[in-house]
Amino acid sequence: MDTSTSVTNRSSLHISQFILMGLPGIHEWQHWLSLPLALLYLLALAANLLIFITIQHEPTLHEPMYHFLGILALVDIGMATTIMPKIMAIFWFDAKAISLPECFAQMYVIHCFFGMESGIFLCMAVDRYIAICHPLRYPSIVTDAFMVKVTGFMVLRNGLLTIPVPVLAAQRLYCSKNEIDHCLCSNLGVISLACDDITVNKFYQLFLAWIIVGSDMALVFSSYALILRTVLRLNSAEAMSKALSTCSSHLILILFFYTIIIVVSVTHLVEEKIPLIPVLLNVLHNIIPPALNPMVYALRMGELRLGFQRLLRWVKYCPSTSEVTSAL
Repeated sequence: MDTSTSVTNRSSLHISQFILMGLPGIHEWQHWLSLPLALLYLLALAANLLIFITIQHEPTLHEPMYHFLGILALVDIGMATTIMPKIMAIFWFDAKAISLPECFAQMYVIHCFFGMESGIFLCMAVDRYIAICHPLRYPSIVTDAFMVKVTGFMVLRNGLLTIPVPVLAAQRLYCSKNEIDHCLCSNLGVISLACDDITVNKFYQLFLAWIIVGSDMALVFSSYALILRTVLRLNSAEAMSKALSTCSSHLILILFFYTIIIVVSVTHLVEEKIPLIPVLLNVLHNIIPPALNPMVYALRMGELRLGFQRLLRWVKYCPSTSEVTSAL
């Protein structure tokens, strides 16, 4: 008994790193996907940075709805940056090795940003619900203190509830295979390599999905159901059109975000037959929303477009450092 335990412990020490193999089934030509993925990443960085700077620069955009949109832009930048540099390193330089601490850290950050994205969508849905269903009480409810509290709550919720995911994964014994058929350190992909029981890990993953994504999704769609009921009761067609226009951009992105989650979950059921699909969808789900969100908001929100134009004019006519120095 003691001898076999010591042998297992010694062999587990041999696993000091994981090998991220990339996209299963297409390892030989997966590098061709690096260009569109890199372009999506650059688009996500540039567009979300532009949105955040515009919201900070324009006084007319210092409202709760745009405050949450600015936070969403930062979350999108963090979500994409967590995975894309490593994926590009795998595709371009064949840098597939990742140490266990780095892998568990990436696992934690992915879950945090994923939960934050869902949480911010919930905050935006609640904001629209109060604005449309209780317009007279909106200024007294959605204050600066309210925004700080709900944002802080989302950060604490996701930061604390996510801690057990990498901790439980780090407690498993990895004593034989260390190759992961994935581009990133997904929890299920990593713990599938463990030599001991992973029931607790799978149970907590399911619990986390229900407590964060499940509850957020239920509250988001409940909010929009109440909004739709209120809008349909409006007597003015113009007021109805304005209310629906305000919510449409949020609803488009929310539907896309949660639909992809459901699709990814369903494709895991056929992972053994077609392993490429869930892995590819998992990667795309971390890069397409950050690239898509700014474009939808820019197209659907007139005030944000005006903010872009004013910011670009300010940058164009702002005197450079050399001009200021020569003037002095």
